[in-house]
Amino acid sequence: MIATADAADPPELAALMAGSALLQRYRVTLDSALQSLKTAQEAGDLLLVSRHQAAITGLAWLSFAPRVLNAAAYLRLLLVAESARNTGTGSRLLEAAEVRARDHANHLYLLVTTDNTAARRFYQRYGYRHVGDLPGLVWPDLDEALYHKTLRPHADRLG
Repeated sequence: MIATADAADPPELAALMAGSALLQRYRVTLDSALQSLKTAQEAGDLLLVSRHQAAITGLAWLSFAPRVLNAAAYLRLLLVAESARNTGTGSRLLEAAEVRARDHANHLYLLVTTDNTAARRFYQRYGYRHVGDLPGLVWPDLDEALYHKTLRPHADRLG
């Protein structure tokens, strides 16, 4: 089941984030994850969670920039718990994020580390186009690949 995160979810989400090998490369800790989630909620970001038997199994984190890049949304994070990999959780989270983003945005952007070939193939399967690489954008030892997907045809775009 995919739903909007509620007020009680940040500690479990932060634990999921801090336990991720990928996010450990970004120096994410339990404390920094909790602070980022708090800031995200205060800023109006959308946190979608996947649950299985009441446990959180994934997170899709969307930020919106209605006046930037022709009304864009940014998929800041798509994270699936190790125990839920290869179950369709990531696909369901991405689809739900796109539906929700379409309410506010014409485009969806995301970043993937350039060496994360599995994630890059995943996003390409869902119609994301590689725009270019951004060496050392977040950390000097991590290079990012920028991806883009149009959510609305030109005739239906937001102002």
